[in-house]
Amino acid sequence: MPATSVTRADVDAARARIDEVAVRTPLQYCERWSLALGATVLLKREDQQPVRSYKIRGALNLISRLSAEQRAAGVVAASAGNHAQGVALACADLGVHARIYLPTNTPRQKRDRVASLGKQFVELVVTGETYDDAAAAAKADAARTGATLVPAFDNAQVIAGQGTVMAEIIDELKSAPDVVIVPVGGGGLLAGTVAALADSPTRVIGAEPTGAASLTAALDAGAPVTLEVIDAFADGTAVRRIGDVTFPIIQAAAPQVVTVDEGAICVEMLSLYQVEGVIAEPSGALASAALANVTIEPGQTVVCVVSGGNNDVSRYADVVERALVYEGRKHYFMVEFSQEPGALRRFLNEILGPDDDIALFEYVKKNNREFGPALVAIELGSADDYEPLLKRIEASPLHIEHLPPDSPLFGFVL
Repeated sequence: MPATSVTRADVDAARARIDEVAVRTPLQYCERWSLALGATVLLKREDQQPVRSYKIRGALNLISRLSAEQRAAGVVAASAGNHAQGVALACADLGVHARIYLPTNTPRQKRDRVASLGKQFVELVVTGETYDDAAAAAKADAARTGATLVPAFDNAQVIAGQGTVMAEIIDELKSAPDVVIVPVGGGGLLAGTVAALADSPTRVIGAEPTGAASLTAALDAGAPVTLEVIDAFADGTAVRRIGDVTFPIIQAAAPQVVTVDEGAICVEMLSLYQVEGVIAEPSGALASAALANVTIEPGQTVVCVVSGGNNDVSRYADVVERALVYEGRKHYFMVEFSQEPGALRRFLNEILGPDDDIALFEYVKKNNREFGPALVAIELGSADDYEPLLKRIEASPLHIEHLPPDSPLFGFVL
């Protein structure tokens, strides 16, 4: 097939090819968002794949089509973690050897999982700070050794495999949904989604993290561009450049594209866990988090793809912190205490409200721990308590400086 053309027939062929390894994941009714929007919101649970993400689909579709000679030469791939797991499981199932390049920001949990899934067939190479760095190393490896490169997204066979997510949704609903929201990193899932929908009137929405909005940049420029700086928090979608193969497919379909702040992603991760019992990684929560940024008509059927559940439990402290800051419930201040007894007590009595709590208190000057400037984090009972807090600060004789999230100093906190 042409490099920039993927059809519904290609998606259907991929589905028959991968059926024995990639599972048919359920659509789960989401009461929380359904009640909030007056619509029927369903979660496509790709976190329930054997590799806990949809990435097994594209990898398996490509590798299963290799010739005996190509399989003997092995494959190479680059990934932030989820694609690596898909390649690892596919190679273990098909008996193909692989070298998989992962960036250094790949969580330990994902690295261990890749090694476990790939067994003796996979060699891990950790290199570079971002996915793009790892991808460059994998491409060089393929050119040097003759191994087949298995791209994470920028390949027609991979795109067709990812499109099977949408094909399953249509089969289960017996028709296409009114709205589908998918996360966007390199664009493989979004390109596969529009291919599977063909001429359907479904409204397609691509959601990407604000800190790595490569598709938005490409649409503005009319062609893929490389972002100089990205926020790697949502590591599964932290891609500097949208795919050269995926972009024309997406551009032709003209889907709506929205960006989602990392804090909003964290809020949704916690809600999915606490309400729906879904353990989602940051990129896995991206699609449903985007519901707060789009208009949904009452009565519509909306499907959000939970694209991955490979979340390192050690990251939850960071997730909670980002969520509290985003919701306006946690604020940081530099407080200069006067050189007199009772200054700290006055701060507690005059500044804190009845539902406020000190989450962090640390003197900045270590040579004088009893007095001097201190970094103080205040957690509020509600975001509405912030304005009363500021009024009490203004009325206080203490010198108190708020550290907003866009302050350079805030980077030392979060």
